[in-house]
Amino acid sequence: MATNHARSPLAALRSILIAGPTAVGKSEVALALAERIGGEIISVDAMQVYRGLDIGTAKPALRERQRVRHHLIDVVELNEPFDAARFSKLARAAVADIQQRGAVPILCGGTGLYFKAFLEGLGGAPAANAPLRDELEAVPLPELLRELEKNDPLTFANIDRRNPRRVIRALEVIRLTGTPFSAQRSRWNPDFPAPNSQPFLGLIRSNEDLRGRIDARVDAMFARGLVKETEQLLNRGLAENKTAMQAIGYRQVVDQLRHERSLEETIARVKQRTRQFAKRQMTWFRRQFRLDWLHCAPQAIPESVADTLLERVASRQSAEST
Repeated sequence: MATNHARSPLAALRSILIAGPTAVGKSEVALALAERIGGEIISVDAMQVYRGLDIGTAKPALRERQRVRHHLIDVVELNEPFDAARFSKLARAAVADIQQRGAVPILCGGTGLYFKAFLEGLGGAPAANAPLRDELEAVPLPELLRELEKNDPLTFANIDRRNPRRVIRALEVIRLTGTPFSAQRSRWNPDFPAPNSQPFLGLIRSNEDLRGRIDARVDAMFARGLVKETEQLLNRGLAENKTAMQAIGYRQVVDQLRHERSLEETIARVKQRTRQFAKRQMTWFRRQFRLDWLHCAPQAIPESVADTLLERVASRQSAEST
């Protein structure tokens, strides 16, 4: 396990947050950054928490986790529930533990809702109601979206409309409370540092560059055995986990295994869905946060991006201290 905790002018940082769309290179940059400042990485990814979802989530390899300590990866089994509330609790505990050991927490990922929960908390929304959820799950998605648009335009404008699970949860809360889902959000812990007290950077690339990286990543996932991994996960209950089944790649491969489309069509579909997902991620981050965006050139290596990121953070620290 790497333990490079050398002191630096940035050692007093509470934490650094790195976000951005899928395949932009966040994990590689966070790894290089952690080795430079004595950091540890907290994964902000709704799917990497599940044991077994390895290839399709681009989970850090064992050798990378040996170089730098990672947190919130392989937290639960496929048959266990996991949500933003639990993430926030575990992430805050990880931050405290990392800081106590003199390291810098680096929160890195692409799940915007988890960043939101970590920074601002989630309101006291009611627990899941099984009968109501069953009722909503029987309604076609277009009809659910019409109800959501009518009763909570703000949530409708920001939610992933291709994700029935999130739409159903929003409507569940609205029906149970009689108030918009968007109104349920409030600060969880008033003593927790405000977002502006921590550097929050976003990585971005040109559309052409990101598209090429997405296509290459998807091709690599299938070459590494995504179909076989999905078959094994189905035997462990993947199809029964509605959250995990939303992971792009797995749900398309499941369709292919059910002979609904060919392997070639499946690969093309995964690439298309991943590009659409990356676009939604960017929309979320731009609407929800004020990130310091850092453009990554196609030829830039993770180490050089990490150095540029450090310069940005150091400049900000210097400006705030004057």
